[in-house]
Amino acid sequence: MTADVVSLVRALIEINSVNPHIDPRANGEVDIAAFCSEWLARRGFTVERLEAHPGRPSVVAILRGTGGGQSLMLNGHLDTVGVSTYRGDAFAARLEDDTVFGRGAFDMKGGIAAILVAADRASTEPLRGDLIVALVADEEFGSLGTSEVLARFGADAAIVAEPSELELTLAHRGFAWFEAEFTGVAAHGSMPEQGVDAIAGASALLASVDELRLRLEGMPRHPLLGHGTVRVATISGGVDAATVAPSCTLTLERRTLPGETIDEVETELRALVTAAADSVPGLTATLTRLVGRGAFEADPASRIVTTVGRAFESVTGAAPGVRGEPFWTDAGLYAEAGIPCLVFGVDGGGAHADEEWVTVASLETLTDVLERTIREFCG
Repeated sequence: MTADVVSLVRALIEINSVNPHIDPRANGEVDIAAFCSEWLARRGFTVERLEAHPGRPSVVAILRGTGGGQSLMLNGHLDTVGVSTYRGDAFAARLEDDTVFGRGAFDMKGGIAAILVAADRASTEPLRGDLIVALVADEEFGSLGTSEVLARFGADAAIVAEPSELELTLAHRGFAWFEAEFTGVAAHGSMPEQGVDAIAGASALLASVDELRLRLEGMPRHPLLGHGTVRVATISGGVDAATVAPSCTLTLERRTLPGETIDEVETELRALVTAAADSVPGLTATLTRLVGRGAFEADPASRIVTTVGRAFESVTGAAPGVRGEPFWTDAGLYAEAGIPCLVFGVDGGGAHADEEWVTVASLETLTDVLERTIREFCG
């Protein structure tokens, strides 16, 4: 129950919170949600546990303001990726010089520890606006937790404390995954004219996807994100060497820029799949959207961005760097909900890798910046 950020991040790392969608044997967020709930309740926060999906709890803790101020939500995800390839003990929370090692240290228990300590410090004096701490489940797979939180709670602004190397992340790409399935007719390989080759349709789609990739790369670059991308992620089809393939399935990934909608992307890809099927007489095809999340872009002149920037400069004596991320975060859901936000988190490395770490200096800086931000934004 310590309020020291280094001791706290080590305590959090020691709690196995691997996402059970990634490892079905994992315990998920149950234990770490209980730990954080007790930690916050002891410090006077009103704590509510959300669990629309049994065994996948999220925690919302609120410190009510005295009135007349703006509300701020701090978001961090409790789950981590798996540890099957981790080098050494993933939950040992080893402290070595200026570095803490362990699964989740960087992504993102360092951010959670900073959120908790900053919220505790800021609560020692009355705030006019509400301070809301949202510690969520399932960011590493389907973002069930943040979706559940935003269905119940809102705020005037939010900070998602994903690791950003102490720079202000003001944009990230969206993504969508699709499955394209071609259905043909099997025939003996010695008489291919009697069949309809599904792999031929898939080959046509591969060529079209590559043409789309070149078109995307030829468009004007986003200043923080570069270009959108498209690729074929998996492909499977055919029966054996002596049979015309009756089916072939591909999964496609499209990474999007702000201004591109998932519906527009689906329409674009559906046209390519249809054209590929039409190029092979008798072939049929379907396109199924598996998941889609929109891109995120913050207004650099918004109050939350400028407040964090001032707090960073006050703590460090330097202006913060600004960046975009190629990957998606829950900030995209806040943007969809109309809540101004940004991503700002610790320095370190090894996210999803076989060794993960966070620097002590960045933990302390993030905590100080968040505390100052809370005091100024909430009033």
